Amino acid sequence: MPLHDTVHTLTQRIRERSAPTRAAYLAQLDFHAQRDRGADRLGCANVAHAFAGMPGNDKFRVVAERARNIGIVTAYNDMLSAHAPLRHYPELIKEEARRHGATAQVAGGVPAMCDGVTQGTPGMELSLFSRDAIAMATAVSLSHDVFDAALMLGVCDKIVPGLLIGALHFGHLPTVFVPAGPMTSGLSNNAKAKVREQAAQGLVGREELLAAESAAYHGEGTCTFYGTANSNQMLLEAMGLHVPGTAFVNPGEALRAELTREAARTVLGAPGAACAPIGRVVDERCIVNAMAALLATGGSTNHLIHWVAVARAAGIVIDWDDFATLSAAVPLLARVYPNGSADVNQFQAAGGPGYVIRELLDAGLMHEDVLTVRPGGLREYTRLPVEDAAAPQAVRLAWTPIGASGDDGVLRPADAPFSATGGLRLLRGNLGRSVIKVSAVPEDRHVIEAPARVFSSQAELQQAFQAGELDRACESHPSHGLVCVVRWQGPQSNGMPELHKLTPPLAVLQGKGYRVALVTDGRMSGASGKVPAAIHVSPEALAGGPLARVRDGDLIRLDAVAGTLDALVDAADWAAREPARRPDDLARADAHGWGRELFAGFRRNALSAEEGACSWL
Repeated sequence: MPLHDTVHTLTQRIRERSAPTRAAYLAQLDFHAQRDRGADRLGCANVAHAFAGMPGNDKFRVVAERARNIGIVTAYNDMLSAHAPLRHYPELIKEEARRHGATAQVAGGVPAMCDGVTQGTPGMELSLFSRDAIAMATAVSLSHDVFDAALMLGVCDKIVPGLLIGALHFGHLPTVFVPAGPMTSGLSNNAKAKVREQAAQGLVGREELLAAESAAYHGEGTCTFYGTANSNQMLLEAMGLHVPGTAFVNPGEALRAELTREAARTVLGAPGAACAPIGRVVDERCIVNAMAALLATGGSTNHLIHWVAVARAAGIVIDWDDFATLSAAVPLLARVYPNGSADVNQFQAAGGPGYVIRELLDAGLMHEDVLTVRPGGLREYTRLPVEDAAAPQAVRLAWTPIGASGDDGVLRPADAPFSATGGLRLLRGNLGRSVIKVSAVPEDRHVIEAPARVFSSQAELQQAFQAGELDRACESHPSHGLVCVVRWQGPQSNGMPELHKLTPPLAVLQGKGYRVALVTDGRMSGASGKVPAAIHVSPEALAGGPLARVRDGDLIRLDAVAGTLDALVDAADWAAREPARRPDDLARADAHGWGRELFAGFRRNALSAEEGACSWL
């Protein structure tokens, strides 16, 4: 299938824009790739320190026999359900490496926090910049410079982008990402959301709410909704950085362990087909493929921040206009919660990432002529891994064609999609630039025009809801509507936390028939649910963005059809307004406690959300 004109034109535009930075990146990659291997290049004391902790046979193999050495960077901890299975991975990898005449070492660990635990708490204000801390920790791990390849063990929200940014700064190394898969299905996402709304109204108590949450989040593996963690896995498959079909196999399955072994085999390369360095794999075509997969599945809006940063790490410059251009051409092929009722296990059963990639390739909406970590290229990612009992003992894997969708309520072909355009949309206007996840919002809510109520924190909004103020505000306007503006939530303000605590009250208001929307310079990811939410507003209020000019009662128009976000205020009045200042007590509170002092440099140096909120550029 010929490449779609939009994909071709967009890729060329990104290539031309990125030419200087990409050339500089590749020159650095080539410099490192041409050096002697670490064990030959380093001094004797350096080498002795590097391998002193290895078993004797491994030490002899890597030093005397010049065996390849894999560096393992792991995000293992047993606080994250998604990362708990990783505890066993290093030994599997080391064992498999030995079978192939290689060695492996745990090069280092990276921090990994659970956003589900920290939602609505001060700890959530460390979340976004934990990505850059993870990238730094990855660099520290690989800085020992004795590795011939790397495996990245991690799954969740900021962890995968952080590992990827760090790995790209060692772009000369072949690198494969190794996930752990989703937990088995528990209480459905729709049922969980209903109990949360009941709790917000005081209809059920803490005991009932905790029982529902515990039934939803009940075991090892990622959460089963299609949020940032599971979007990460979809994007890595589309970029060719996984063993094909690895993303959504549940922990504990025999197939899961075999796929982990296959990751070691893959990064070592097949005879005559070495695994490509990650800095060569991740080029502008690869980034466009990731963008297409995100749009086709209605994935997490967080990736409009994270993948901008990932691209920058490889010398590639993208922005939200690029996502908007591609979204007009890429159809929505998946309905997975929050833009549908299915969970990721149902998504996998219906065909999963392989189905989506095949449909996009066949429609000319992804680049097929790309490098991946596999010799067969991106077509390998359109098949499903299965256990093969007839295969030799050392390799019990085979890949089979996926075929038609197993459930057309979850996955549809590119010629009969859920929507002709992608699940994300860019909004522009006198309030700045922002994004909205339209795939989750009912069509009759794509345009909201209502007066503003301005808040400085999500706690303020929750208090107003509990006091009945938001109901009264909706009732008092002819539109029976309200636009809640929550500012001082951007990267420079408080680290841009996700505002998940806003979802239940806003959903309750919408459920009563009120026309409500959220506008914020903070993040919401998939948690906005069916409520229209213009998020990531840039520039943020603290950086002089227009949200600082909004006042209670201003008429706000959020139009996801036209792609606009405006305060309907006289232009002269708007221009003459003095921007509000962040309250001093809020500034002090956001800077202290829970380790937030240590992140002051991240906040101070952060670029805008549209620039990836990077603190290292």
